[in-house]
Amino acid sequence: MSVVSRYFEAVEKLVDEIRQAESERILRAAEICAESVAKGGVVHIHDTGHMLNSELVHRAGGLALLTPFSFSLNVNNPNAFREKNPSSDDLTSETIALALKRSNIKPGDVLFIGSVSGKSRSVIELALQAKGMGVTVIAITSFDYSSKLQSEHPSGKRLFEVADLAIDNHAPYADAMLEIEGLDVKACPASGIAAACIMWAVTAGIVQGLLDRGIVPTVYRSVNAPGGPEDVKARQERYKQLGY
Repeated sequence: MSVVSRYFEAVEKLVDEIRQAESERILRAAEICAESVAKGGVVHIHDTGHMLNSELVHRAGGLALLTPFSFSLNVNNPNAFREKNPSSDDLTSETIALALKRSNIKPGDVLFIGSVSGKSRSVIELALQAKGMGVTVIAITSFDYSSKLQSEHPSGKRLFEVADLAIDNHAPYADAMLEIEGLDVKACPASGIAAACIMWAVTAGIVQGLLDRGIVPTVYRSVNAPGGPEDVKARQERYKQLGY
């Protein structure tokens, strides 16, 4: 069997595992989001680099209400003398507190946090601080992978242990799926396609949940279709006015 065929088999197995094991949690996540939006809330997405912010936002067939959230602290102050003895201060907590304060995230909102390993100090601190301000935190992470890693957060907890709801992306330890002769590591990670599958399933559930409440959500048409740019602009204005 070719490596390409093996990859497709691995993806089919992954998606089937997610469907069977995570459907209940996916439905719960969608219901949480629909209820939040129905009450004037916003759904935010913070991803650590595995496609969600680009996959879900401003996509044909996607929801206008899905909002990316990212932050960084950039300081440009080079000095050779000081840099030979860099400061050991960890400003993670302060940076996240400032980011949340300056963001559009409010109590009653929903924040999805995507992290395969779920061990980094920043994602755990973000989850804890967001929860502390009344935001529902939903994690997308690998339970198996994360369970085998040590948390970098002072609490000693990993993302799936601090989120209000955690959805398992079923990525294996170290993420990659395929053993290939001639390589000393596995190839082809599971987490990206798993996260996209999960979040599009959640999106479908949000649409259904809002329609069940008599709310017609704003869904994008393709910007490349005839009249697409004007249509997308009109839909963005609709969401701006209605919040859904």
